[in-house]
Amino acid sequence: MFLADSWVDYEVMDTGDGEKLERWGDIILRRPDPQTIWPKAQEKLWRQAQAHYHRSDRGGGEWEFLQKLPDRWTVHHENLAFYVRPTGFKHTGLFPEQAANWIWMSELIRASGRKDLKILNLFGYTGGATLACAAAGAHVTHVDAAKGMVLWAKENRELSGLPEERFRWIVEDALRFVQREIRRGNFYDGILMDPPSYGRGPSGEVWKLENELYGLVDTCARVLSGEPLFFLVNSYTTGFQASVLSNMLEKCVVRRKGGSVDSEELCLPVTTGGVLPCGASGRWQRA
Repeated sequence: MFLADSWVDYEVMDTGDGEKLERWGDIILRRPDPQTIWPKAQEKLWRQAQAHYHRSDRGGGEWEFLQKLPDRWTVHHENLAFYVRPTGFKHTGLFPEQAANWIWMSELIRASGRKDLKILNLFGYTGGATLACAAAGAHVTHVDAAKGMVLWAKENRELSGLPEERFRWIVEDALRFVQREIRRGNFYDGILMDPPSYGRGPSGEVWKLENELYGLVDTCARVLSGEPLFFLVNSYTTGFQASVLSNMLEKCVVRRKGGSVDSEELCLPVTTGGVLPCGASGRWQRA
């Protein structure tokens, strides 16, 4: 597994009965997680929760605030800083399990010794991976269809003190952007994507992962540079196991560029024991 065990400001305190108890800096949140089908390990820990997201039987849900919380607050991972806050869709603006991939990409960027690396982050959300790659020395093009998420990412960039010239911010549908980059003749030394299982583009286009992902990965492989470093695909869709990601990267990237693929379950350690499964990641890197 790829284990995100490098956090100080984030902790999965306990899991069970379809929920997870998390510490985000000094604030403790209780959120649903359908994969935690076992009993809670330490019931008394859960009384520390300051906010609790309740899922509705009709879909969606809402937050119950047990204490007054700031509108947003800051958490750090190594030299990066992020704003987090409870959103209407139970999320906080950060997926902490992705820190395992941030470290992997950062190490490849630094080890290359290159100062001209161009990285493309599709479905870039609030910029965790974007900031990690830029902090390692790369120039990053950050693409997301949601203008609000790109604004949040820009705020995280400023909060982290990273130079603006290392970034390009794009509000656009991921596939359309890549197709235009092919026509322009633009290439990238690293590509990563964290696509949603379901979503809509800026013009209302419906995105369903099982219908779109292979074509997107195959198209993106066409904008890899002559000597690329990596290609990363994340999946939170239950039916897409790690072997699916491996097969896709073999067909789309290895046949063009050689290299090797490693796909594993992505997990977070749980303080009371075990790990929390958080989807899967497929990693390609140059041999």
